[in-house]
Amino acid sequence: MKSETENPWQITSSQQVYDNPWINLTEHQVINPGGGKGIYGKVHFKNLAIGVIVLDDDLNTWLVGQYRFPLNQYSWEIPAGGCPVNSDPLETAQRELLEETGMKAGSWTEIQRMHLSNSVSDELAIIYLARSLSFGTAEPEETEQLQIEKKSFHQACQMVFSGEITDSLSVAAILKLKIMIAEGSLM
Repeated sequence: MKSETENPWQITSSQQVYDNPWINLTEHQVINPGGGKGIYGKVHFKNLAIGVIVLDDDLNTWLVGQYRFPLNQYSWEIPAGGCPVNSDPLETAQRELLEETGMKAGSWTEIQRMHLSNSVSDELAIIYLARSLSFGTAEPEETEQLQIEKKSFHQACQMVFSGEITDSLSVAAILKLKIMIAEGSLM
């Protein structure tokens, strides 16, 4: 068995296939761990993915709904957005929460870091729990046509279990928070 830190993949050449301000796609000619030749496409994200799960003292949360172009369907999610790699993730979380819901939070806790689709992408996500909420007016970006709904945290969990919430960042945030509540480790 090889070391966990030793890379069994060998890259023989690489070619950039696509590049825009948000992503870069590179096709690598490789020799795979079994010794065979092949290709591997890698999507490099130029931003971190930031998610915010909000929770009030009565265990309510807020979800945003929007039509997702890549899926060609509507999606219920936690507030989220992109953070330039050299920017402060917490400041991005605060901005996204305000833009998408009109909310500000007095308490912020990072609860999870994860890779969203590590078989094809290097996208890193950071999820924050926002508490001590105050309310204002949402100001979404022009690319966002959002619907905001208050749900009991139990309802949000049920939406994950029934498959109504499928966004990986949202699923992870809701399940992580469910564990934190069950363990009594909620701050």
